[in-house]
Amino acid sequence: MRYLVLALVVFAGAGIPVQVAANKRLEKAVQSPAWTVALAFAIGAAAMAALTATGWLGRGRVSGVTAAPCWAWVGGLLSAWVVVASILALPQAGMAAVVAATVFGQLVASVILDHFGWMDVPLIRLDWWRVCGAILLFAGTLMIQHTPEAR
Repeated sequence: MRYLVLALVVFAGAGIPVQVAANKRLEKAVQSPAWTVALAFAIGAAAMAALTATGWLGRGRVSGVTAAPCWAWVGGLLSAWVVVASILALPQAGMAAVVAATVFGQLVASVILDHFGWMDVPLIRLDWWRVCGAILLFAGTLMIQHTPEAR
């Protein structure tokens, strides 16, 4: 089951470059990265409301929002920031560099959250394997940005 879930995440991750490209094209049409994100999130919210209505992933309970800690609300703001940053970076850096930098940022934050067990994540201490993996990913992020000039 673990590998099935990881495959699902890989598949979802493969959608990120498509999302960035679609958002950049929408931004070109509406001429505002903030308006682009608002529209994209409205479409996403409508899709999630429809999915919730089906009950396929559970209907949940809105009354539970008061039980969430205040830091749990930062997710929407961070999502918006990621989308705006990718829209702004795409023309200068290119898709591969934007995605590589995004993944590297995610990895650094992830190993910190894991190591300290912050934000209710399982505690997984930093070790040399994780440090080496982060270094390799950083090297890959730098390498993906080195591209030959357009021919």
